[in-house]
Amino acid sequence: MWADGQQAVGVWLMSPSVVTAEAAARSGVDFVCADLQHGVLDPMALVGVVQAALLGGTRVVARVAWNDPVHIGTALDAGCEGVIVPMVNSADEAAAAVKSARYAPIGWRSFGPLMAGMRREGYAAAANDTVAVIPMIETAAALRHIDDILSVPGVDAVYIGPDDLGLSMGLPVGTRDEHPLFAEAIRTVLEACSRHGVVAGTHATGGWAARRREQGFQLLAAVSDVGAMEAGIADELRRARS
Repeated sequence: MWADGQQAVGVWLMSPSVVTAEAAARSGVDFVCADLQHGVLDPMALVGVVQAALLGGTRVVARVAWNDPVHIGTALDAGCEGVIVPMVNSADEAAAAVKSARYAPIGWRSFGPLMAGMRREGYAAAANDTVAVIPMIETAAALRHIDDILSVPGVDAVYIGPDDLGLSMGLPVGTRDEHPLFAEAIRTVLEACSRHGVVAGTHATGGWAARRREQGFQLLAAVSDVGAMEAGIADELRRARS
């Protein structure tokens, strides 16, 4: 989709429910992202979530807990086709994320793709070219080093974490483009991505998605499973009581 200039819109999975994962996958999304950083998934739950999402007919990426070879390798071995890596603030940290997702001689990912290898013949030969590495840009330091980060070979996309980015700039949680400093940060990332030919991604609720698409983002998580459930329940209760 990225190669064709299309925009991938997906669901952020916070819960370990395989039912929720399959339902999300069958909703027409382009991908689901299993959140192992702030969600309540562990590696065992991730295996089931990946299976359910694949059964539902979509692709799976994971936001790993940290920029660490164990976290990255575990997610990829479970069958995820990409990793979103938090708190990448420099070229060296971006290079470490890439190496953790690549087999030798390019990187230092340990070989043993138990679940991933079951699903794709010749996985070892293809993995270095098909696994997406997506560092998160979510600090003022990352903004200062954005060109260095995007110059690292193997960085396929970057993903803005809007709340952490705002906090690092001294802005309250929930700040978006209405604040000029935040709007300038968004422009900085988008312009750098354009210069380096790297895909830009971010969180974007349904209300923000249109603007983010117009700005040029090609990777958007429009809703989380828990957020959608909370909103749906609240709306049905409101209607029932009105």
